[in-house]
Amino acid sequence: MKIKFERNKTSNYIVMYSLYLYFLGLSLRNTSKALVIFRDYKRSYVSVWNWIQRFGSCQIYKRKRITAFIIDETVIHIGKQHFWLWFCIKPVHSSVLGIYLSEERNMLVDEKFIRSLVQKYGKHIVYTDGGTWYDDACNVIGLKHYLHSSIEKSLIERVNQYLKDRIECFDDYYPCMQKETECNLIHVHNWIQFFVSIYNHRIENNNHDFDLEEVNIILN
Repeated sequence: MKIKFERNKTSNYIVMYSLYLYFLGLSLRNTSKALVIFRDYKRSYVSVWNWIQRFGSCQIYKRKRITAFIIDETVIHIGKQHFWLWFCIKPVHSSVLGIYLSEERNMLVDEKFIRSLVQKYGKHIVYTDGGTWYDDACNVIGLKHYLHSSIEKSLIERVNQYLKDRIECFDDYYPCMQKETECNLIHVHNWIQFFVSIYNHRIENNNHDFDLEEVNIILN
């Protein structure tokens, strides 16, 4: 993920922090106001809008050669409600290939998620922990489904816990201000997408543009 900003006048850290605040749910104007703490990096809400547009043009999920899908789901807390975060990772490097948020965990939701993966990457073998909803969904789509090995289990559990910890921290420090019946989870989904883009960049590259360890300090 390589983005150039305003003739390189603005630090990448400030841009990432701005995107982070915006995807938390702040407005463009409030995000730009939050930058006043950085004396040398005051930017208008128009600048923030431009950064968002450039970020939106980047590929979060790159269509590289895929050998298999390793899929899992985990329950997350958003406010007082429980939701399911579905995610798929790539074998070996464990970069995230896709995510999906749902209120329920069943075959229909799983099938919708797997179909979105097939549309991006083609048909591949699916490895999971053996939930019956996976077996049913794969049968409908026409994919081979196997239990993951101990190595695959280790990879998926590591990513599972990593994502869950970060999302729970997000909800603890930046809880949704909307009523439970009115929240459409768009801001949560946008934040997770942004976080995944940084995670994938860190996994797939050696970070030639900026230090993602420092960006993670900002994000946490």
